[in-house]
Amino acid sequence: MLIRRHILPAAAGLLAAPGLAVAQSWPRQPIRLVVPFPPGGSVDAIARLLQPHLQADLGVPVVVENRAGASGALGALAVAKAAPDGQTFLNIFDTFAVAPALMPNLGYDSQKDLDPVLLFGTSPNVITVPKGRPFVDFAGLIAAAKAKPDSITYGTIGNGSLAHLTMMLLQKAADISLVHVPYRGGGPLTVAAAAGEVDLPTATMSIFSGLLAEGRLLALATTGPQRARALPNTPTLRELGQPVEAEAFWGTLAPAGTPVPIRERFAAALTKALAVPEVNQRLTGTLGVDVAPRDAAYFRDFLSQQMEVWGRVVRENSIRPD
Repeated sequence: MLIRRHILPAAAGLLAAPGLAVAQSWPRQPIRLVVPFPPGGSVDAIARLLQPHLQADLGVPVVVENRAGASGALGALAVAKAAPDGQTFLNIFDTFAVAPALMPNLGYDSQKDLDPVLLFGTSPNVITVPKGRPFVDFAGLIAAAKAKPDSITYGTIGNGSLAHLTMMLLQKAADISLVHVPYRGGGPLTVAAAAGEVDLPTATMSIFSGLLAEGRLLALATTGPQRARALPNTPTLRELGQPVEAEAFWGTLAPAGTPVPIRERFAAALTKALAVPEVNQRLTGTLGVDVAPRDAAYFRDFLSQQMEVWGRVVRENSIRPD
């Protein structure tokens, strides 16, 4: 027994040594920060805001790589299959939590093949209306929707997006029927909102901040647990008597098995970059993100809960990808 007690710790140390050695010498090569969406969206914007500060902190180039497709699933697959050596990371949006229910054949396991690194923050969706529509507040919307079911359209960044799922919940809660118009991402939705193509453009503040500031869109309601900092005069759905709550989120993952010291070092660099005044101001102001970095353990539980909640909505409403 004495021999066994001495041998097992030694063996464990030998097994841990490769990961420890990698962590101590990391980083020595350029780091890939994969954005699973096209340029121009909030995930891409955040990655490019953080990039120069990560490079300065870590001392190696950080390359933002756009791997778009399947609402972020193609980029996630690429990172899930990458070597867990600390050279590849993935920036994600709330679609990551919806994808397992929406697309069962992803090619990766969202909870087993990717390890959480850091949750950046959250943001409510905002339900907006183009200037000139006959209703200018939430009560007017509900009255119009009840008077003419299936006559009011709402636009989102795509089928199965968090905004789409939230509006499905709202229709049930308010006993109204609206028509969904899915667009292929934030760029097309922004163009459509500016042109007044749909009655209720719905997404995060990151997409509509400019149009709201110009007065071309009016905010009817937000979907968070409390009023958005960027829209203090806009009520939440709960304030309006609708038991619906949803928040978008942003964060970073790594291939499963990436050594913990590396993930913790990268999380520290991300946290430091998020606190840079000009970065923080852009995130909280222009993009409407409530920046509140949370560690890997919290992020793992958060993702699990989000997958459970939104997976149920997808299944109960038989929602399919575009």
